[in-house]
Amino acid sequence: MTKPSAHRPAAPKRKIPRSFKELTPANHFAPSTFFRELVLKALLTRRSGQHKRPVFPRLAKGQVAITWIGHASFLIQFTDLNVLVDPNFANWLFLLKRIKRSGLRIKDLPPIDLVLLTHAHFDHFHKPTLRRLPHPKIGVMPWGVGDLALDLGFSRVIELEWWESFAHKDWKVTLTPGKHWGARTLRDHHRGYGGFVLEHQGRRLYHAGDSAYFEGFKQIGTHLAPEIALLPIGAYHPETFRNVHMGPDEALKAFQDLGAKCFVPMHYGTFRLSFEEMDEPPRWLRQLAREGGVSDRVRILDEGVPVVF
Repeated sequence: MTKPSAHRPAAPKRKIPRSFKELTPANHFAPSTFFRELVLKALLTRRSGQHKRPVFPRLAKGQVAITWIGHASFLIQFTDLNVLVDPNFANWLFLLKRIKRSGLRIKDLPPIDLVLLTHAHFDHFHKPTLRRLPHPKIGVMPWGVGDLALDLGFSRVIELEWWESFAHKDWKVTLTPGKHWGARTLRDHHRGYGGFVLEHQGRRLYHAGDSAYFEGFKQIGTHLAPEIALLPIGAYHPETFRNVHMGPDEALKAFQDLGAKCFVPMHYGTFRLSFEEMDEPPRWLRQLAREGGVSDRVRILDEGVPVVF
């Protein structure tokens, strides 16, 4: 099967929103519901978790260490490459309170060689965090996002189309399709979105970014064959949110479609972005993994603790 050519989805038709509901991706909730469920409940919840002083392992060539920072943020380390994906160390996103502290502090990061940014939403592309990073060298992101990164300290900014790759030295990263959207504000629907497959030292890791379930996971598995899949499992309730996010059930299906060996869940337990209970996604995932006989392939990470794969 030939590799898909690089392309982007058609831009959505722009229209003037007629209500607060139309400002949300699922056209679901009114201002009072938004404030009660996502703002007030978070304000009344005591922030949990502790920053850890990470003990980064000494790696052999071909080993990879993955540290979950929280939400969709990860530090990925090889012997000669340090990568951040969607770094976000914020305690607040406007009115949204961070419920669980980041697993480590920015000052405890190693020098960063590469930053992968899946899309321009504020919880994934967090400018204050990016400005504070220890001299990141290269930033890779989807089409239409690069202008947001030009004053953030990168020595080089790369934009990719779906299925397009960028290689440097002996690593390569490919932007993969997703089922989401990329606008940072109401009128910038030109911005792209997706996930990344990172290839280095014979390993292939996939970070899905934000995505609903879609048939494209099978295509990603066929053409890029990731070994480790970092998949979102939160922000799926009410049901209309599944237009742009996955629950644990659909994430497990995506994992099977990808044909990956290991599933690392993300995008839960940090910010209250939807109406399910904060601890429900990992609890449900563990149950589904047991029922499906794949518990040994699901690795639920603790924030701030490097794990060698």
